[in-house]
Amino acid sequence: MSHPEFEIKTAMTPRSFQQQLDGYIRLIRLDKPIGILLLLWPALWALWIAGAGAPRWGVVLIFILGVALMRSAGCAINDYADRNFDGEVARTCGRPLATGLVAPREALWIFAILCLIAFGLVLLLNQQTILMSFVAVALAALYPFMKRFTHLPQLVLGMAFGWAVPMAYMALTETIPLVAWLLYVAAIIWALVYDTEYAMVDREDDLRIGVKSTAILFGQYDRLIIGLLQLVMIGLLVVVGIAVGLGLFYYAGLVVALLLFVRQQQLISNREPAACFTAFLNNNCVGMMIFFGLLLDYMTG
Repeated sequence: MSHPEFEIKTAMTPRSFQQQLDGYIRLIRLDKPIGILLLLWPALWALWIAGAGAPRWGVVLIFILGVALMRSAGCAINDYADRNFDGEVARTCGRPLATGLVAPREALWIFAILCLIAFGLVLLLNQQTILMSFVAVALAALYPFMKRFTHLPQLVLGMAFGWAVPMAYMALTETIPLVAWLLYVAAIIWALVYDTEYAMVDREDDLRIGVKSTAILFGQYDRLIIGLLQLVMIGLLVVVGIAVGLGLFYYAGLVVALLLFVRQQQLISNREPAACFTAFLNNNCVGMMIFFGLLLDYMTG
C-alpha cells in the first residue's frame, strides 16, 4: 500500500549539505557494512580456492572494491524499489528516501554511477569476466522488485550475492569447474538462511503491507527450514573441501560455522525481531570462520 501524500511531503523536505551527504551515506549503507561483509566472504572463499591459496593480489583488490561498490549500488536500487513501503515498516521508516533526505531520481543516479565505477574495475579483468559482470548488474537490479511477485526474493538475493564466486574462478582460471558451481549453490543457500532471519524481523509489517518473503512462505516451519538449509550449506562446503583436497583447518572452520548456526537457532527460537536480527548479524562470523579456516589450511598446507 502506498501513500502519495506521504511521498509528496517527503520529496519536498529541504536539505542542508550535511543532511544530503548523510542521506547518501545511509542510502548506500556505508554506516552499516554488514552487507558488504556478507557479500565479500563467498568471493574470498572462491578467490582463495581458485587461486590454490595464492590468488593474484590485483584480482583480490578488484573484487573487494567491486563487492563494496555493487553492494552499495544494490542498496540504492533497493531503497528506490521500496520507497513506497519503507515508511510503513518500523525498521525502515528512517531510510533516506522514506524521510525525503534523498529523492528517488538521486537514488537511480547513484545506482548507475556506482555500477559504472564497478564496471570500470571489471574492465581490468579478462573478457569472459567482463561479460559475466552484466549478469551481476541484472541480478542486483532485479532483486528489490521480486518481493512484489514471489515469496522467494531471498533466492534472487542469493544468486546476486553469490555471483562473485563463478566470476572469481573465471577471473583467475578462465574456467568455471563443477566445484565452483557447488560453492555458488552453497553461497545461495547461505543467503537464504541469513536473509530469511532478516525477513523474520519485518514479518508482521510485511504481512500488513503485502510484501512477500521466505519468512512468510515458511511460516511456522521457518526454524526447521532454516536449520535444514544450514545443514545443506555445510554439507556442500564439505564436498567442496573433499573435491579440492583441503585439510584439517578448513574443516575446523566448518565446525565453528556449524556451532554458530546452532547459536542462531537459539536466537530465533522465540521469533523475537531483535533476536532474529542478532542471528542475521551472526552470519558475518560464519563467513569469517570459514574463510579463516580456509586461509590457515593453505598457509600450513
